[in-house]
Amino acid sequence: MELNFPIVQVLNEDGTVVQPEYREQITKELTMTMYRHLIRTRMVDRKCISLQRQGRIGTYVPYEGQEACQVGSALALNDGDWMFPTYRDHGAMMTFGRSLTQTLLYWKGRTEGCVPPEGKKIVPPSVPIATQLPHAAGAACAEKWKGTKNAVIVYFGDGATSEGDFHEGLNFASVFNAPVVFFNQNNQYAISVPITRQMKTKTIAQKALAYDIPGLRIDGNDVFAVYFKTTEALERARNGGGPTLIEAVTWRYGAHTTSDDPSRYRDQEESKKRRETTDPIKRVERLMQREGWWDEEWVNQVQEEVNAEIEQAVVEMESYPKANVSDMFDFVFAQPTWTIAEQKEAYLQWKRGMER
Repeated sequence: MELNFPIVQVLNEDGTVVQPEYREQITKELTMTMYRHLIRTRMVDRKCISLQRQGRIGTYVPYEGQEACQVGSALALNDGDWMFPTYRDHGAMMTFGRSLTQTLLYWKGRTEGCVPPEGKKIVPPSVPIATQLPHAAGAACAEKWKGTKNAVIVYFGDGATSEGDFHEGLNFASVFNAPVVFFNQNNQYAISVPITRQMKTKTIAQKALAYDIPGLRIDGNDVFAVYFKTTEALERARNGGGPTLIEAVTWRYGAHTTSDDPSRYRDQEESKKRRETTDPIKRVERLMQREGWWDEEWVNQVQEEVNAEIEQAVVEMESYPKANVSDMFDFVFAQPTWTIAEQKEAYLQWKRGMER
């Protein structure tokens, strides 16, 4: 069955605004704000890969290529909204207010990395696939029943749509008309499995039909399409319109994690081509050049400021002691189960043996 879910684009690949109704809203100020966040997220991502290769943080999950998804959607949130991220959404969390130091501490294994900034509702990143979707639906229901105007955004990848939690979360939110935006970053691979081997449906957006909620596909490399469409979905949620499923079609240049080798299952030439044609940062640069907003001195200043911020965050992260390995056993439940107690003891015995 062919269903029509075209990809919505506001800014095309050569930096031209193709949706006139948004033209007046794309101001120089908004564009420069977005560009700064895009540069910041990319520079942090590259630094984290470098830190992992040097053994200064643990296994890291890169997102380069997906910056527009994370920046555009996070900028659409209000301060009182909730964010339910995955392990790959540190760009969104930083855009929404999490500090670089907290971001690095998370990848260093410190529990402080899971603590949100004061006044922000950023839930710790979900590593199990799709489990955060029912949680987000529940938080959205709580906001609705309290009578607030706060909304919820929950992130997940294309692989998550093959999990039962995806369907449970959407069904629950649909039944209770919860103010939640389900934001799918479809980078077209669930680790090594291409989307064509995960599902027979042609789009993820069409899955919204089963739950009688709006579903749309957007160009996930177009920060303006992401920003405007997420803003509209959040406003709809705040005003009693219920949930929305957004499929942001994007591409991750690098590995699934720093322990992965994407060349074993994906044509790396495709990533090289996309860096030149569909890159989210180059697209904004082309817009700025077209509009006469491009300022080389300002861009260099932004990069210098971000680099200084990153280096300071690294210093602060490395001033903390090493993470206590017991934390990952002790804080799963209020009282550890016998299985967790066994696992902890087995690990500690192995560790003592290694230290002899």
